[in-house]
Amino acid sequence: MNTGSFLDFEGLEATPANVFRSQRPYPWWAGPALRPEAWRALHEHLPDVHQLEAKFGKERRFGQASHDRYVLEYGQDLPVHPIWHQLVEELEGPAYQRFLAGRLGRRRVRMLYHWHYTPRGCSVSPHCDARRKRGSHIFYFNDPTRWQPEWGGETCILDDEGRFSHRSSPSFEDFAHTETAPCVGNQSLLFARRANSWHGVRPLTCPEGELRRAFIVVFDARWPWQS
Repeated sequence: MNTGSFLDFEGLEATPANVFRSQRPYPWWAGPALRPEAWRALHEHLPDVHQLEAKFGKERRFGQASHDRYVLEYGQDLPVHPIWHQLVEELEGPAYQRFLAGRLGRRRVRMLYHWHYTPRGCSVSPHCDARRKRGSHIFYFNDPTRWQPEWGGETCILDDEGRFSHRSSPSFEDFAHTETAPCVGNQSLLFARRANSWHGVRPLTCPEGELRRAFIVVFDARWPWQS
């Protein structure tokens, strides 16, 4: 595919920036962000799980449970299919940057990328991202002909009604309200980091050998020369 043909800006911009920013409990939006043919091509050329690094049992701050999964960090020299480098080029291009500026309130952010593949029984415990993050855009790549809804995998948008410090470790059941972002097919979740931007993924019940697949764009407040 050619650069400039991945993102579905008509769908992305259907929700105005002011509506996104006023969303509760914090700014978030869920829906298709890629053109259907782009999603299919990217899905076909996902990195093999053997390229990813297993990260299990890693201690988290504040007593939160480990986020167990396979991880691959993106780099320009990474030996993945060229289509992924083309996607990153478009994400760093002026059209997507203008779109982000209206949602995040910043003209430019440092963008980091990684793939997460998550197996049966693993979860993402409720948490708020680190302060250095301005937000994330999660692109899901779970095949609707394989991934069954009852296996889970949706990202939970959690409303604590201002009760919890981000330095705490509440369970899913502790939150007053929960909404979910679908993760099957051409779906994505964009959210801005706030002090109350609690989110997580409940334990997966997929069969052994199945993996929840996502490509995550992180908007980092730090520039490369900052520590």
